[in-house]
Amino acid sequence: MAPFAYFVERKIRPKLTLRVFLKIMALGLLEPVLDQNLYYVGMKSTSATFASAFVNVLPAVTFIMAIAFRLETVNLKKIHSLAKVIGTAITVSGAMVMTLYKGPIINILFTHGGGHHSSTNASSEQQHWVTGIITLISCIFGWSGFFILQSMTLKEYPAELSLTALVCLMGMIESGIVALIFERNMSAWVIGFDSRFLAAVYSGVVCSGIAYYMQSVVNKMRGPVFVTAFSPLSMVITAVLGAIVLAEQTHLGSLIGAIVIVIGLYSVIWGKSKDLTAANAEFEKGKASQLETFQKNISDLGMILMLNLMGYQNLQRKNFHPSHD
Repeated sequence: MAPFAYFVERKIRPKLTLRVFLKIMALGLLEPVLDQNLYYVGMKSTSATFASAFVNVLPAVTFIMAIAFRLETVNLKKIHSLAKVIGTAITVSGAMVMTLYKGPIINILFTHGGGHHSSTNASSEQQHWVTGIITLISCIFGWSGFFILQSMTLKEYPAELSLTALVCLMGMIESGIVALIFERNMSAWVIGFDSRFLAAVYSGVVCSGIAYYMQSVVNKMRGPVFVTAFSPLSMVITAVLGAIVLAEQTHLGSLIGAIVIVIGLYSVIWGKSKDLTAANAEFEKGKASQLETFQKNISDLGMILMLNLMGYQNLQRKNFHPSHD
């Protein structure tokens, strides 16, 4: 990511001020460090199903935080603003349905019934649910805060590739420091050339590098609410790929949840598009008003100059043709 950022944005990259650098440090702390580690702790203390369902409230939390930081405007008297609110709620509901409700198995072309494995943990009584819920709540607020701060930082440092490279760098440094403090077992640092190595490379290149860049581009164009509205869609894509590649069984709950998520996403996208149209119309209206004011001022100035010129000509005539008593 860094070489691309250096060559592609070398002419448009703004100066890195101390204020922007501190925001980049905060971004690296929020997303790679706090968010991921808190999620893993919360999932370990509760369950994978509960954690994956709980994280799907991200669009709703981001929507509330965006309103609080004045990055999103809501006017419930307007249909498109109401569509954003309802669409966000529908998207979260669809993700919850997809996670918590299974229903009967649906036999489709790609599934053969052999890819489903059920695993239960009999020691659920030993799980610290209170701690898990608190850490998951902190994870959600950290993740939402990342998108909010990313939107603010892009206004001061509008170079998406460079910002992504710097956030990844700071995240790597901060994650390394945290890992050295909390992980004393040196064998955990050993990575062989196996699936663990591929998982680490994929997570770093795709999930962090490419994903951060794509998110920053969309965040700059449409805002943090639009970005997080698509997060529950990952469950739909995972379910489809699982059925095609791994021949996993598809349940009715997954199908219903996917349909609900798509409906909610369409509502949010429609509302945001109307927001953009209204903003462009307001901008054009402002430009037209400024042009009209400018033309009026020019007209008034021309009238004043003409009157002054006429007065000057009359004065000249009096000087050349003095009156005789």
